[in-house]
Amino acid sequence: MSRTTTRLFAALATVPLIAGLAACAAPAAGEGVSDDVVKIGVVGKSDPQWPAFEEAAAEAGITIEIIDFADYAQPNPATTEGELDLNQFQHIVYLADYNVSAGEDLVPIGSTAIYPLGLYSTKYDSVKDIPAGETVAVPNDASNQARALLVLQSAGLIELKSGGSIFSDLADIDESTSKVKVTALEASLTPTSLPDLAAAIINNDFVEDAGLAFEDAIAQDDPSDPNALPYVNIFATRSGDAENETYLKLVEIFQTDPEVQAGLIESSGGTAVSVKTPVGDLVDSLTEVEADTKAAKG
Repeated sequence: MSRTTTRLFAALATVPLIAGLAACAAPAAGEGVSDDVVKIGVVGKSDPQWPAFEEAAAEAGITIEIIDFADYAQPNPATTEGELDLNQFQHIVYLADYNVSAGEDLVPIGSTAIYPLGLYSTKYDSVKDIPAGETVAVPNDASNQARALLVLQSAGLIELKSGGSIFSDLADIDESTSKVKVTALEASLTPTSLPDLAAAIINNDFVEDAGLAFEDAIAQDDPSDPNALPYVNIFATRSGDAENETYLKLVEIFQTDPEVQAGLIESSGGTAVSVKTPVGDLVDSLTEVEADTKAAKG
């Protein structure tokens, strides 16, 4: 999901190796596990990780075809209908919403990366420097606001009454135990409002436009934090293909090939954090998010 990760749920887009992957027999170079072409749907075929992935897969004897889609609404239905074997463009939150809305059961079979959402300040160099009672801004759209509040909670700036979820909003903040006040602004306004704020959560799409650098963030999602798990990007397929050895081998190649990984980092402007989350954890997170999504939809 490159830097579009933070837009995915609103449009509805960052650890051990995948459990069980080591048990899969890896074919030697030139000895393919399947003679079939594996079709993989993405949004952004021109990103540098995909040519590198095609080459690495071919060296392992697997022929893949990267199929580009213009928007995020198309790859999941195409996968459900068998037009694609896999897709790789979304995080768990987006997949959960699709499954619940469409009544489908696509599943994650491997993680790729998380694209951290950062907290920025022009006044303070550290979260610890922010005085009690100061005001911090978060985006006002539902998906980014919930994620932003989780970042603030992980940074020790606020406490969420429920512990936090992908549906948290300002009403969930426990003001009596929180260090700062929080205000919600339209996402594009958070960077321009920094002079009047202690800090602000700024979507990746607006960081460089605001003259900031990603490394300037004083806090961001921690890929190892359970609260960040629903925002991990994934390979997804039909539930009946979850144990397909060829597909699992492709996940392993994506996660370990140096050229693929370099392309992934390059395409994200250096923001991506590669992760190798166990499949069981991805599935458990999907199950939980789907339950929350169903409850939220009534």
